Amino acid sequence: GWNFFKKDTEGGHGTDGSLPVTLPTRFGKPCSDILLLLVLYVLQGIPLGLAGSVPLILQSKSASYTDQAFFSFVFWPFSLKLLWAPLVDAVYLRGFGRRKSWLVPTQYILGLFMIYMSTQVDMLLGDGKGRGPDVVALTVTFFLFEFLAATQDIAVDGWALTMLSRENVGYASTCNSVGQTAGYFLGNVLFLALESASFCNKYLRFQPQPQGIVTLSDFLFFWGAVFLITTTLVALLKKENKELTPTKEETKGITDTYRLLFSIIKMPAVLTFCLLILTAKVGFSAADAVTGLKLVEEGVPKEHLALLAVPMVPLQIILPLIISKYTAGPQPLNTFYKAMPFRLLLGLEFAFLVWWTPKVKHEGGFPVYYYVVVLLSYALHQISLYSMYVAIMAFNAKVSDPLIGGTYMTLLNTVSNLGGNWPSTVALWLVDPLTVKECAGAREQTCGTTVAAELCTKAGGSCVTTLDGYYVESVICVILGFGWWFLLGPKFKKLQDEGQTSWKCKRTN
Repeated sequence: GWNFFKKDTEGGHGTDGSLPVTLPTRFGKPCSDILLLLVLYVLQGIPLGLAGSVPLILQSKSASYTDQAFFSFVFWPFSLKLLWAPLVDAVYLRGFGRRKSWLVPTQYILGLFMIYMSTQVDMLLGDGKGRGPDVVALTVTFFLFEFLAATQDIAVDGWALTMLSRENVGYASTCNSVGQTAGYFLGNVLFLALESASFCNKYLRFQPQPQGIVTLSDFLFFWGAVFLITTTLVALLKKENKELTPTKEETKGITDTYRLLFSIIKMPAVLTFCLLILTAKVGFSAADAVTGLKLVEEGVPKEHLALLAVPMVPLQIILPLIISKYTAGPQPLNTFYKAMPFRLLLGLEFAFLVWWTPKVKHEGGFPVYYYVVVLLSYALHQISLYSMYVAIMAFNAKVSDPLIGGTYMTLLNTVSNLGGNWPSTVALWLVDPLTVKECAGAREQTCGTTVAAELCTKAGGSCVTTLDGYYVESVICVILGFGWWFLLGPKFKKLQDEGQTSWKCKRTN
C-alpha cells in the first residue's frame, strides 16, 4: 500500500543490477527489440498496478484489516516465481519458439480473463447498498492475474537475453525497471485518478458528475483488449532468434534445475543468508503495509496518495545510480546495515503522521503543508528503502556463482523478496486483534468481536477505539527491528567476509 512501486516485491531487475549508459549505435533492429521488450514489461506492470490499487478501493469501502491481509497474498506470486521458473525454461514447443510458447498463451489468457472480469468486478467490489466487497473472490481473481503476469515475466526475462545482442543485453534490466514502473503507474496512479469522481470533477471536467471518467470494469476491458491485440501481433510478426548452442549455464533439464536449487540452499553461507534476510524486514512491516491504508481510513483521498508517487519517479531513477557507488565495493551490506535504523525510526514517524492526520483535516480536505510533510516522509522512506534494496541486489550479484548465474541470483533475490512479503501479510492480519475497543453508552457490553459490537449498538451504545492496533504494532515492529539490528545485524555483515569458496556450488556430475 505504502511502497507504491512494489520494488521489494519484484524479482531482481536484469542480470547484474548495473544500469547501462551507452545508447544503441545504429537505429533499427536493436531499437525495435528494445521497444518490444519495453512494451512487454509495461503490459506486465498493469496487473501489478491494478492489484496495488484494490486495497485502497477496499479501504475506502471500509473493509477490515483481516480482509486486507487476505488480499495481500496477491503480491506473493512475483516473489515465488522461482518455484515454476525451471518449468517455463525447460518446456516449450520447438516450432513456435522457446519463449513465445509461454508468452503468447499467458498473455492471451490474461487478456481474455481481464475482459471476462470487467463484467464481474463491479459485483465483486460490492454496491455500497448493504452488499460489501467479496474479498475472497477478488483475492482469487487477482492472485491468478499476478500468477500469469509472473509467468509472463519469466518468459520475457529469458527472451531478453537472446533477443538483445551481447552489447545491448545490459538494456534488459533498464527495460524491466522502466517498463514495469510505467505499467504500474498506468494501472495504479492513472487508474485511481481517473476513477475518482472528485479528482475528475476538480481537474478534468467543466460539469461535475457523480462518477469518475473510468470504472474498474472499463479499465479492465480496455487493457484486456490491448493484451489480445499486442499478443496477436507478437505471435504473428516476431520471430525468435534460434539459440545456436545451449550455453554453459543451462542445466540439462527440469529435475537438474530443482536439484541445483536445493544444493544451493543447503550451502551453509546461503542458508545463513536466507534465514537472516527472511527476518530482517519484520521491523518495517507495519510502516510499509498498513500506513497507506490508515491514511485512507483517516480520510486522505486515495487518488492523492497514489499521485504522491509521481514526484517520486525521478528520485527512484536517480537513487540507484547514487547508491550503487557506495555498494560497488567489497562490502555492499554495510550500506544495508547503516540504512536500517533510519528506516526503523521512520516507522515511528509514520505512526505520528497517522495520529496527526485527523488533527489537520478541515472541510475542504487537507492543507497543502500536510501533503508536503507526507511527501517528505515518503521521500525519506524511499531513500532508506532503496539503500537497503540496492545493497542486497549488489550483494546477491557479487556472491552468485557465475557458472549458474541466473538461477543462483534469482534464488537469493526471491528469498529477499519473500522476506518482505510475509511480514506485510502478518502485519495486516494483526491490526484488528491488537485494536482495543470499548462500548461507550452501554455499560455491560464489550466490542471484542463483530457479534459483541452488534449487541453494543443494539443496547444503544457505540464502539469507540481506545487503542488502535496500528500504533501497538508500530512500536512492536521498531523494537523487533532494533533487536535484529543489534543481535543479528553484525552476523549479517560478516557474510561479506566469507571467501568466494563458501558461495561456490559443488557440482556433482
